[in-house]
Amino acid sequence: QVQLVESGGGLVQPGGSLRLSCAASGFTFSSYAMGWYRQAPGKEREWVATITMYGGTNYPDSVKGRFTISRDNAKKTVSLQMNSLLPEDTAVYYCNALRQTWGRKDEYWGQGTQVTVSS
Repeated sequence: QVQLVESGGGLVQPGGSLRLSCAASGFTFSSYAMGWYRQAPGKEREWVATITMYGGTNYPDSVKGRFTISRDNAKKTVSLQMNSLLPEDTAVYYCNALRQTWGRKDEYWGQGTQVTVSS
């Protein structure tokens, strides 16, 4: 059974930091690109960060330089270090696993963890 379980969300003041973690099980973690997405109330889900199976990373401009994604294939975890948080970073953050090979797409989502940035 595939599971992605996020943790580490909470309430933080603007300018503060949080570290999200996602524990994976039930699939070959090292063969998947891992990512983080977020969804704020009334908005569509948006991409936050990606780390490929080879360790390459990518971010949108909105979080570049503030957020860092990392993975530990031995522990089957992916983390998101979030620094210099802004009120507009408030959202539910979701862990994503994706593998695309020869026209086949395997994708999994976690249940999400709430991040609230407020004074």
